[in-house]
Amino acid sequence: MTGGGGLRRFRTPARRPAPGERCELCAEPIGPGHGHVIDLESRTIMCTCHGCYLLFTHSGAGGKRHRAVPTRYLHAPRFPAAATLWESSGIPVRMAFVFYNSTQHRAVAFYPSPAGATESLLPLNTWGELLASEPGFDSVAADVEAVLISKHDVGFEAFVVPIDRCYELVGLVRLHWRGFDGGSEAHQAIEAFFADLRERSEVVADG
Repeated sequence: MTGGGGLRRFRTPARRPAPGERCELCAEPIGPGHGHVIDLESRTIMCTCHGCYLLFTHSGAGGKRHRAVPTRYLHAPRFPAAATLWESSGIPVRMAFVFYNSTQHRAVAFYPSPAGATESLLPLNTWGELLASEPGFDSVAADVEAVLISKHDVGFEAFVVPIDRCYELVGLVRLHWRGFDGGSEAHQAIEAFFADLRERSEVVADG
């Protein structure tokens, strides 16, 4: 397993704008609730005004280098297909996210660690198998949405989330993790993160 070189920029949570901060594309003022746009080559996430965000949606007139990060959340409370992923990839922790990287023409998987986002090599066809196992996940957008999986004692749950939320989770782990098992502060922060996802998400399957 190797460090996620393309994700080094995302080893801290997505930065929220300070008062008076401006769009990183056009310099217009932005406030709370602003959108994010990802640079597909550098994997940099930029804070943007509403106009620039719309420009880089799939229906917008933007170029191929940038893509607006969606804001939808889906939740499969039970996701048994993840068991094969954990066994075949050797993921050593209870969380991982998978997305399709269009510049590399392949799906990639990362898990949070105290050192940042760590890549776990995926067997062939893993991405297709994960999406096929849950019909509600069949429209996951390349580059800007991810399948975020959490392992529990009784199985797995999975979410479709904006890619910046995955990097936020990586940042939480780096910020709060202490010692071998993380400590109570880290576990509380992680539980609060997933509780927020469940509250935001549309449930697509009940198992």
